[in-house]
Amino acid sequence: MKNTGIALLIIGLVITLFTGFSFFTKEKVVDIGAIEITRDRKHNMAWSPFVGIAVMVIGGGLMIYSAKKG
Repeated sequence: MKNTGIALLIIGLVITLFTGFSFFTKEKVVDIGAIEITRDRKHNMAWSPFVGIAVMVIGGGLMIYSAKKG
């Protein structure tokens, strides 16, 4: 239980510090026989830093609960 709490604290810290990332996918625009035209399309993934704070609170709660239990 304590290891899970520590892992959640670390994951929550990373989520709080990095609030999103971008990635690219290839998209086929034209396909005429041997001719193929593609383009890179950018996608953004973003989340609120409060999500990371909530994960850290849950991890801290698990650590406190495991310390009281054991």
